[in-house]
This record gives sequence, C-alpha cells and structure tokens, in this order.
Amino acid sequence: MKVCIAEKPSVARDIAEVIGAKQRKDGYYEGNGYQVTWTFGHFCTLKEPHDYYEGWKFWRLEDLPMIPQSFGIKLIENSGVQKQFKIIETLVQQCEEVINCGDAGQEGELIQRWVLLKAKCTAPIKRLWISSLTTEAIRDGFLHLKASEQYNNLYAAGSARAIGDWLLGMNATRLFTKKFAQGKVVLSIGRVQTPTLAMLVQRQKEINAFVSEDYWELKTVYRDTEFTASIDRLKSMDKAAKGLAYLKEHPFEITSFEKKDGKEGNPRLFDLTALQVEANKKFGFSADDTLKYIQNLYEKKLTTYPRVDTTYLSEDLHPKIAGILTDMTPYAALIAPILANPIPKLKTVFDDKKVTDHHAIIPTGMHPGGLPLEEKRIYDLVARRFIAAFYPECKISNTTVLGKVGQVPFKVTGKQILEPGWKEVYANDVKEKKEGEEEEEKILPHFEPGESGPHTPRIHQGRTTPPKAFTEASLLRAMETAGKQVDDEEMRELLKDNGIGRPSTRANIIETLFRRKYIEKKKKNIYATQTGIDLIDTIQTELLKSPELTGQWERKLRLIEKGEYAMDTFKDELIQMVVDLTKEVKTSSYKFITVAPDPPPAPPEKEKKAKEPKPKKAVVIEEMSCPKCKTHLLKKGNTAYGCANFKECGFKLPFELLGKKLNDKQVADLVTKGKTGKIKGLKVPGSTEEKEGKLVLGPDFNVEIG
Repeated sequence: MKVCIAEKPSVARDIAEVIGAKQRKDGYYEGNGYQVTWTFGHFCTLKEPHDYYEGWKFWRLEDLPMIPQSFGIKLIENSGVQKQFKIIETLVQQCEEVINCGDAGQEGELIQRWVLLKAKCTAPIKRLWISSLTTEAIRDGFLHLKASEQYNNLYAAGSARAIGDWLLGMNATRLFTKKFAQGKVVLSIGRVQTPTLAMLVQRQKEINAFVSEDYWELKTVYRDTEFTASIDRLKSMDKAAKGLAYLKEHPFEITSFEKKDGKEGNPRLFDLTALQVEANKKFGFSADDTLKYIQNLYEKKLTTYPRVDTTYLSEDLHPKIAGILTDMTPYAALIAPILANPIPKLKTVFDDKKVTDHHAIIPTGMHPGGLPLEEKRIYDLVARRFIAAFYPECKISNTTVLGKVGQVPFKVTGKQILEPGWKEVYANDVKEKKEGEEEEEKILPHFEPGESGPHTPRIHQGRTTPPKAFTEASLLRAMETAGKQVDDEEMRELLKDNGIGRPSTRANIIETLFRRKYIEKKKKNIYATQTGIDLIDTIQTELLKSPELTGQWERKLRLIEKGEYAMDTFKDELIQMVVDLTKEVKTSSYKFITVAPDPPPAPPEKEKKAKEPKPKKAVVIEEMSCPKCKTHLLKKGNTAYGCANFKECGFKLPFELLGKKLNDKQVADLVTKGKTGKIKGLKVPGSTEEKEGKLVLGPDFNVEIG
C-alpha cells in the first residue's frame, strides 16, 4: 500500500478522486493500492525553551542567551492534531511507500518532513510536485513522481529559517522585554518583523521632521500649451514677481521640438507580491486577504500555485498556453486576437533561468463560476495580466518641446498612444496602467524651432509635501527590495534574492506588527506608533533592524535552498549574533517602553431591582475552544461561530445547519462533545427528505447527520 499525505483534507479529497482511492475511512481515503491522508497545516513545531531545560520556562536575563545543543520538534498540543497524527503514524509504519503531497514550496516541505520525522517513517519517500490542482496536473504529477532527496536542500532551508527565527525571536524578545519593558508588556523582536518595523519608523521620522515650505514657479501659455520654467523653484514671492515682470517684456521662442516613437512593454505576469500590491492599490485588499483569496482560487483549481516570487514561466509551458487561453471562455473576445496567430515565445514571459520551483501565477483555464466578489476580482487580475502578456506592445510617441522667454528656459513634454496594444485588455478600466507610469496621454501640437510669438505668463504657488506614508502596497515592495526604491521591473527581479521575508510570509509579518500595536492604519496609509518608534530607537544593533543586512540573511537562505551554502554555517552565524546582542543589551542603559493600554471595560450596569430574579446562566460560546485547534471560538457577525485563528485553522460553525437554526445548547454540545442530541426536521443534502438525527463533527470537522 502507498500512503499519500496532503496538507489539507480538501486537497486529499481531490488527489484521492484522481488516483481511485474512493473508500472513505477514519482520517483517510483508500482504494486502488493507495491510502490518502492529510494534515491541516503545521502539526509539528520546534520545541519551546522549557522543553530543553525546565529553568527556561521563566523569563530571566541571567538565562540568556538560550542556545540548545540540538533542536528538536514536537507535536502541537491539540487533540485534533494528535488524533490525525496517530492515523498518519499508523499508516506510515505499515506502508511500502510514502508520497509527500504537501504544498510544493518551502513551508509545505517543512510541514511534511517534520510529520514524517515525528512518525519515525522508514519507508521510501517520493514527492508529488505540481503547480496546480487540476485533474490533469495531479494525474501528470503521479506519472512523474520525484525522489524525495531532490528536495533535501529545500527542507534544509526551511529548517534553517525556523531555527533562525527561534534563536533570534526567543532570545531577543525575552532580552528586550526584561531589560526595557514595564509591567506585563512584551516587546516582540523578529528576524523579519524588526527590520520591517524599522523601515516604517524611519519613514515616520522623516514625515514628523518635515517642515512644509511655500515655493513659486513660473509658467506660461503659448499656442494653448502650458510650459514650465526649467529653473530651480523660487523661494520668495518677490523673486517670482520680478520673474513675471521679466517674462512680460519678452516674446516666447521655440528652441527645440523632438518627437520620438517608443514602446511601453507589457506588464509582467504576477508573482505573489506583485498581485498583493495590485490588489491593495486597486481594491484596498490587505496582503493577508489577497493571499487568502488566491489560495482559495488555487484550491478551487482555477489558478496555479500562489506562493511564488518569479514573474516568468518555464519554457516547457509554451505549447500549453494556447489551450489555457482557449478554455478561458469568459474572456473569449479579448483572447481571439492572440489565437489568430501562433503564440510567441517571448523572453519576457518564458525563461527557465528565472524559474526555480514554480512559475508565475496564471489561470489554469478552468471556468470560474459562482465565486465570491473578492475572489472574482483577484481572478480577473490574474486572467487579464495573463492575456495582456501575449498582446503586442503599446506603441507611443513621446514629445519634448523646449522654449525660452528672454534668458529663461521653458519645457513641456507630451505622450501620444499610437497603438494601444496590451492596453486594450484594460480598455474599460481607466485606472489600470503599467507600474511606474504616471502621466496620462497628453497630445502636443507641432512646433517649429525658431518660431516666436506672444504668450501669457503666470505665477504658480505651491507647497512642498512630506514623504509619502507607506501603504501595504509600497511596504510589500520595500520588503521585496530590502528598502530600496526600485520601479524598474528587471532591477526588482535581481534584488529579490536580497528581499526580507518570503512572499508567503510578508503578509503575516505586517499583520503581526498591527497585532503588537507597533503600527496602525489610517485609511490606506500605515504609520508607526510611539511604541514602535521607541522600540526601534532602543535597538542599537544595526544588524537587527537593517533591511539590507537582513536581506543578506535571506539571500543565504536561498543559497541553502540551492545547495550553495551550509545550513550549519548559517546557524552558527545567528548564534554568534545572538550572543553578541545579549552582551550588548545587558550592559546598555535603561529606557523603559510602555504600550498604550486598551480602553477600560465599561462599568457594569446597576441592578434595576434588588429582588429581581437572576437570569439562568446562558451558554457563552466565546468561552469555548475550537474543537480543531483549541483556540477560543468567536461569534462572526450574524451568520456563524468561528475559530479565533480562522486563517490558519479554518473551523467555522454556521448558526443554521441542514435547515435548522441551532440553539446555544446544541452548539455547545457539538463543540464540546462532538455531537448534539436528536434534532427533528433535518434536511438531507441533495434531496427534499427530512429526518431525525444527531449532528456530529466528522474527522475533517465538517458537520454530518449521525
């Protein structure tokens, strides 16, 4: 028997259907020589400090730094995880071969390897490595299974990342908290989190220190075209007035007219960061939400694997492009011009050297029906970007006109779109434009050098503006390029190896900073709080807060992934850094940091009547634990109860199930006991039949009639 381990129940179900394992068992599917089981995210984690040494349970400066002789893993303390792990462990120890079907990325590799390590797997292991969950991709993946050893470097990089985060996070957080925090405040320090916060604090200081000043510019209108003086901005109204008087004494003369044809290259295909940037700019979606939506589209087989950092496709995909485009029937009118000719093998789209584990995010060609609005919007972004990649370039004409009034030079520029090319894909979306493009189309008349005539000069008064606050879009770009402001897509591609964080983790880093109250959002802009500023000011070690230096660590992790850097070397470097940091902070001067407290709870209402009978105690759902991961449950609006850690866990319990609205007692029984008492009038799915029965939580935490 061959055991396949997927990362989610839904993915396991898709795989089981394709390979013929159609018999449902407790915690797995079976059939055709296969058993298909699943995890639901991380089952194992690195051991906590007190697992190595009992004394490390307490936060004491004298115990720092904490450097375990070797790192170990343990199961997450969760009854659902432990039950499912036992099933995996039993299957693995009895099988002839294991097929690792985890998500095809660094995190997915780490999740599965740790589970197999904990289960003491001795069977040979193969790897299913696919970029989409379509039936064709799964079937093809099983025909071309990889050797597990092929991904040892990927696992080593994932382990190095986890160990590095443990070493720095556990030690630095305790170090700064015990040294600088007041009361019960925890000062969270992280390998990626802290330099990200440092970028926000630096921008905040620039904004706070900025002093706005008035300035004046000289402008003039000649032949219905406005020119601006090509001189430094004037610092006083007096100088501007003198300049205006001078302009009125002289005619306007054209000194140069230059018109050049050019092209605007097609927008690149999406990697995850580019998609998050575009969705934030266009719809205001957070990076975390965009990741959730594109992950859902991937699991619905509509788009390819999302956690990618390349904008290229592998060259072997070229023959399949026409088929994918043909299947995208909702966009048939836009696609028709592409299919009229052979698909070109563009170097801006296909490049094996720019693709490692996965290619850029593209549609699979499956029809997207019945999507929620948010997922529909994300799908449309991916689909149009994919279509636009194969359109002709946009042909433009750039015009530069120079002139002078007396000795004062003037200039105006214009742009005319000659052939829209790829911009036709966005013809109904005036906001869509290639990143870095600022000007709308501006057509200028023809001028002859030497021509001269009257003009209408004026003074324009303006005011200098502070640096722009970060949005999630600009912050993601800054993380990708380690703080460098880069608009050119080619240059950004080169800097990705030195970016801080990974595409799949950046959204969570930003959410962590919000949760810690180090940053806050006002409309679309993100600002550092005083707590965040104080924390960065307290950190003197540049290595801990420099995006550029942290980017160098990230590059080393990528080199580990490629087999070009030793995991142990990386670990030794981080240990030395933690040791040096501990010595430095222990001997530094005190500067206490406080966090603004949450508002106090409202005072309880006074009893209306002294003899009023006490109401019966209600079942408080919010005090109950999620049956899947043991985090507490929350009431989600007026529709459902959900896990407080829903993004990771995914457990949700609607108020109404199978045609019956559940009361608090029934919900409580279902959550705590796994089943309700008998309920009449339950509607059987897919029919009009009603029956009496108990509601029970199934092995994948779906509700069924028992």
